[in-house]
Amino acid sequence: MTSQNTLAPAAAAPLPGSLMAAEILEQPEALARQLEHGRPAVTRLAATLRDADIRYVLLAARGTSDHAALYAKYLIETVLGLPAGLASPSSLTVYGAEPKMDGVLWLAVSQSGGSPDLVDSTAAAARGGGALTVAVTNAPSSPLAAAARHHLDILAGPERAVAATKSYTSQLLALWQLINAWAGGNGAEAADLPRLAADVLARPEILEVADRYRFVNHIITTGRGFSYPTAREAALKLMETSYLAAHAFSGADLLHGPFAMIDADRPVVAVASPGAGGRALHPVLDRLAERGADVCLVGNPGAARPLNHVVPLPAVHEQLSPILEIMPLQRLAHAMAAARHQDPDAPRGLRKITETW
Repeated sequence: MTSQNTLAPAAAAPLPGSLMAAEILEQPEALARQLEHGRPAVTRLAATLRDADIRYVLLAARGTSDHAALYAKYLIETVLGLPAGLASPSSLTVYGAEPKMDGVLWLAVSQSGGSPDLVDSTAAAARGGGALTVAVTNAPSSPLAAAARHHLDILAGPERAVAATKSYTSQLLALWQLINAWAGGNGAEAADLPRLAADVLARPEILEVADRYRFVNHIITTGRGFSYPTAREAALKLMETSYLAAHAFSGADLLHGPFAMIDADRPVVAVASPGAGGRALHPVLDRLAERGADVCLVGNPGAARPLNHVVPLPAVHEQLSPILEIMPLQRLAHAMAAARHQDPDAPRGLRKITETW
């Protein structure tokens, strides 16, 4: 009698980049979840902030979350009329500074909520400085959530890819909801975001750009106003997945010294919203056209100059445009990595949670 092998065949190994690709495509669902289930917590926290005597906001973050914090800075200053700045956690954790923070909202933004410097600086800001502390994370049981007086869950769901995608756009939406509610808004402007996000992710134009840029080693990203954080996040995604030398500049800063390095071999990704920030980018686009730069314009197609490669996006309120702007650029980073035979799910030398002190 012959024996039979009853072992099931081994599961096929996942394709390189499959985690990042799946999480990019999950963003409409994640945004819908935040809109449907996140509103009660946002409303409660906004009421607390309105009742507090807040005169200044400090935002603490690292990596991708730093770009979400920069987005929140623009929101806080333009919507609430409060001064806001990006904190230096090392001032508290490395140098032991004890700044007076009465009347300060310390807003810590993190995906994992696990970086020791964010946890320790948040605790120090509340304990020694007198700040009101809020953590915005994807991890309600994290040390950062425990260290802050209040926590806001972005509800992105587990994120396994090293390169953050859905957690970033969920951070942006949660921060917009909070600041909108703090100002007395009802959040109605964001209702169509899940549908619009699905439409953006289905568009093919960015894959044509990826094929065109697959052999470049240097790239510049730029934007003004609310689109500047998008430019910075896009550069980070290209660096960590494709190992490109990607440099992000505000459009205003690009026209200073950095403009000298632009040539036909150094393409520019310009992010142009349909609002004031996009209009402020027009002189930059004119100068790039005069220079003969290879420009990929993401956003408002009406801002494009002749010969630009255009990735059009649907028109939304400028405050919400960064949520859609980054999606084709996430796809660009993923496609560029694949074209260069890299695995964006396993960037060399990187881990999902980066701990800094």
